[in-house]
Amino acid sequence: MHDVFFIVGPTATGKSDVAADVARELDAEIVSADAFQIYRGLDLLSAKPDTATLAKVPHHLIGTISISEEMNAEKFRKLALQTISDVHSRWKLAIVVGGSGLYIKALTHGLSVVPPADPDLRARLNELSLADLQKKLRGLDPKTAVDLKNRRRVMRAIEICVLTGNRASEQRQWSGEEMFATTGVFVFRERDDLYQRINQRVDRMFEAGVIEEVRNAGAMSDTASKMIGLREVRELLDGKTSILQCVAAIQQATRRYAKRQLTWFRRQTNFQSLNLSEINHVEAVKRISQLAKTPGVAQGND
Repeated sequence: MHDVFFIVGPTATGKSDVAADVARELDAEIVSADAFQIYRGLDLLSAKPDTATLAKVPHHLIGTISISEEMNAEKFRKLALQTISDVHSRWKLAIVVGGSGLYIKALTHGLSVVPPADPDLRARLNELSLADLQKKLRGLDPKTAVDLKNRRRVMRAIEICVLTGNRASEQRQWSGEEMFATTGVFVFRERDDLYQRINQRVDRMFEAGVIEEVRNAGAMSDTASKMIGLREVRELLDGKTSILQCVAAIQQATRRYAKRQLTWFRRQTNFQSLNLSEINHVEAVKRISQLAKTPGVAQGND
């Protein structure tokens, strides 16, 4: 059996439920690779697995980090490697489950060494508008592939260019050295099925009290504040939108996020695909458990 097995895919696919039963079948432990579920609090908004699912097997890196703390792929990688080492010390298989592509790839391919943020440079960049930052990055790195609407990533790309003297697009972001034998499965659903599940999940969030959850949330880091739905619920609390508009906006934002995840995983991994719209839960658990037991299958690489 592999030491690490990956179950990846877009939000609302049903990864958590399937993974918990696979882990129980294999006497394994789950290591979450979700950029928002790693935070304590906002359980509804971040769609953490429910209590019954968490009770099936040990889960790690869910509700671990203070919501006021910044997170990134490098920090996640360090936490995950230590957690996986702990799981292995108990002679257990670690099943990495999640939909945060950069976190997954930080484990499968490692990270290159890039310069840390420079406080003085960061302060100067913070004074610029997004349009000015975009213009500056284009001048430094015309071939940049950075999402130009993401201020934080644009600033980081500029920092790399300035501090290294090289274009960020020419930096090797990934070390290329596989941290583990990259075995796993990419789970997905047909679009209509997935979108219906997303819409229903958002409805349940509101029924369960997500408005009060956001109302009672304290100060949070920049990365935590990127959680899907946070801005929309805050606008509702400020009286800027109606609850129907808020629900619809979160559903739409989540559908768009799922679409981006699908594209990323199809391009960045070569895990064996499994369409959960075509099989039931029991069959999915059976197939994935078999993959995790069989050497030489479900190989993924860049």
